[in-house]
Amino acid sequence: MPLSPIDIHNKEFGRSFRGYNEDEVDDFLERVIQDYEGLIRANKQLEEDMNRLNEKLAHYNSLEDSLSKSILVAQETAEEVKSNARKEAQLIIREAEKNADRIVSEALNKARKIALDMEEMQKQAAVFRARFRSLVQSQLEMMESGDWQSFDRDLARREAAIAESGL
Repeated sequence: MPLSPIDIHNKEFGRSFRGYNEDEVDDFLERVIQDYEGLIRANKQLEEDMNRLNEKLAHYNSLEDSLSKSILVAQETAEEVKSNARKEAQLIIREAEKNADRIVSEALNKARKIALDMEEMQKQAAVFRARFRSLVQSQLEMMESGDWQSFDRDLARREAAIAESGL
């Protein structure tokens, strides 16, 4: 068991002939008591500091654990967000590809329809030109033939008949 300052103070030594000088021994013991009390106070202060630092260390360890867990949660969340973003991007790409295919298909169908319409119009134009050519040729033939004069006579008779009828 360690000595206390009181133990040192209460310690009595036996006397012998030619023993130590009592005053010197008492002075020395007084100095030992004071130094010992100072060491005890310093030790107590160090223990308090150590306890306080241990509490802080425990607090910081707790914070470190919390931060580690928070970082893990943040990393998991970031991975989840990235995964969701990839999935969404893939969906957008698939939808865009479908829309592009639909637009291309519609454009091809319209182009085919326009080509068919154009062929039909070209056929109709060819038929119209042929009929118009035939009409012009028949009119030319009629002008070159003598029937033209009979046409003038028939026209004049009709005009006269109309005039007589009073219309």
